Amino acid sequence: MKIKSNELIEQLQADVRQLILTAGYLRTENIRVLTLQPAAGKWSVAQVLEHLNSYGRYYLPAIEKSMTHSTLQATGWFKPGWLGDYFTKIMRPGVDGKIANKMKAPKDHTPVLVLDINAVINTFMEQQRTLLNLLEDARRKDIGKIRTPISISRFIKLKTGDTFRFLVAHEQRHFVQINNTLASVKGVTDKFQVIHPAA
Repeated sequence: MKIKSNELIEQLQADVRQLILTAGYLRTENIRVLTLQPAAGKWSVAQVLEHLNSYGRYYLPAIEKSMTHSTLQATGWFKPGWLGDYFTKIMRPGVDGKIANKMKAPKDHTPVLVLDINAVINTFMEQQRTLLNLLEDARRKDIGKIRTPISISRFIKLKTGDTFRFLVAHEQRHFVQINNTLASVKGVTDKFQVIHPAA
């Protein structure tokens, strides 16, 4: 499967802009709703966003470094690698908007319980703007040959185009979780202890 690089980048940018709009909506929610866990062991909305932020802290600098240190110029086409395509497909929600397979988060990407939701949202928004800029920069780079190491093993490198695809699919996956968490918490808000952000 070959994809026109610019078409892929434009689609990813559109996806990121949609995530930014949705995250902006979260600012209108009551802090109680965003910091409550829907059940014991289940993440709050704040925790889900912080989980995404932890990935951004690794992948955004890693992508920028990979592209900055390469002189390989855009060729016009991108062909996904088998591993990057696999990671993207298992992360991306289904066409029905559901998540088919559940996964356990790596320890270093597991969020703490008490979070400052405003700081978490601000960080997410800033990371998404950085991601949009990196995608724009990628128009001039060969995202099929430039490779970026993954977070769980620096020895494994994906095509940078696949790294972008995986990162956005991972965010889309967890925004489905955020939607489900909001639906759950709004129905049981008064039955749970409120967890306030750290002072």
